[in-house]
Amino acid sequence: MQIEIQNAEESDLAEILQLQKLAYIQEAEIYNNYEITPLSQILEDLKADFKTNNFIKATFNSKIIGSIKGFEENGSVLVGKLIVHPDFQNKGLGSKLMLHLENRFPKAQRFWLFTAYKSEKNLYLYKKLGYQEYKRESLDPNPIMVHLEKMT
Repeated sequence: MQIEIQNAEESDLAEILQLQKLAYIQEAEIYNNYEITPLSQILEDLKADFKTNNFIKATFNSKIIGSIKGFEENGSVLVGKLIVHPDFQNKGLGSKLMLHLENRFPKAQRFWLFTAYKSEKNLYLYKKLGYQEYKRESLDPNPIMVHLEKMT
């Protein structure tokens, strides 16, 4: 299987948004909440994110099957929306995308992210990659969010 990981272009955003909605349905089902932000996000919001974030995509046969974004501020990188097509989950692609993003910021002292507290697969992946929980917070209408960080 030949998967390519590279920078995403603004022209990729519509396909990334479609993939995001497909991938986050699983999260919505866990919480029985279909109003979570990744499902309600619109293309204009993603285009605004693109101006400040480094978007990375994974493609297979010219189709986007994964994506991640991040931006650095004062030596700290916020990692956002790691998404992998359901057909490609649990095959190491999420780890590859995470490591690819981390390598884009070689001078960063800290990487941080958040995920929902019942998202066991996400929490397992992040902890496996060296991230540690440092706080939890409740954001209505979203579920309790677990914040994790990795110091370099």
